[in-house]
Amino acid sequence: MSSEYTVTETLDVKGESCPMPVVKTKGAIDGLSQGDVLQVLATDSGSVSDIAGWAETTNGVELLDQGEDGDVFEHYVRKTE
Repeated sequence: MSSEYTVTETLDVKGESCPMPVVKTKGAIDGLSQGDVLQVLATDSGSVSDIAGWAETTNGVELLDQGEDGDVFEHYVRKTE
């Protein structure tokens, strides 16, 4: 899934439910440098729409990809600013 970018950091929020995957994703992105890519691993199916919506309405981040690997939802977010 990450053929076009290199993951800088992985955030594991498996077992956590809304709103924690988004809250922790924001916190992790804030600690990264411009151009870094965060991989988020979540088990909450709502994280797919939650993280997509957050990225769409947040300046300085870009949702690169989302996918599902078994019971785990993978999200790839780049810090753009």
